Amino acid sequence: MADLKTNLRTVPEGAARIPIRRIVLTGFMGSGKTTVGPLVAARLGWRFVDADDLIVADTRMPIADFFGRFGEAAFRDCERETIARLASEDALVLALGGGAIEAQVTRELLLRSPGTLVVHLQVELATTLTRCAGTETTRPILADRANLSARYERRLPLYRTAHLTIVVDTLTPEHVAEAIARAAGF
Repeated sequence: MADLKTNLRTVPEGAARIPIRRIVLTGFMGSGKTTVGPLVAARLGWRFVDADDLIVADTRMPIADFFGRFGEAAFRDCERETIARLASEDALVLALGGGAIEAQVTRELLLRSPGTLVVHLQVELATTLTRCAGTETTRPILADRANLSARYERRLPLYRTAHLTIVVDTLTPEHVAEAIARAAGF
């Protein structure tokens, strides 16, 4: 794993003594959150939850349909409520939707929550396009490259506020899961 690059940020004073009880994965679409999350959860014997899947189950409609019917603002409200509900659960690996980190209240909740390790899976935009090819019907933003690029650039500094950043473009999901478990002290 010589090509593994991580950046473990300093956690707030006193937080280092609190054991990690939940891991939150964030990153742009195609970064591997829903692939790596179950691997980390299995390794730790924890539960894995994809926030988007939970929203789909709760609303009984695909996210693209929710966006079309109610708009992005309504979706982001639902997303914030879902994440807040899960933010205190123990033994949980939570994968966020790519835009969840844009909400300051969500970022602060997760970054300041004792026992939470927020992990940014950093991926280049070119890798996103390769990994997400063929998913334009469920991810319409992929068709609008200029908007996609602007969204990526806007979110990148927000993702980098995470406790840990792992550059994942050339890593296997297993290597990423191993790095996360090790950083969490397992």
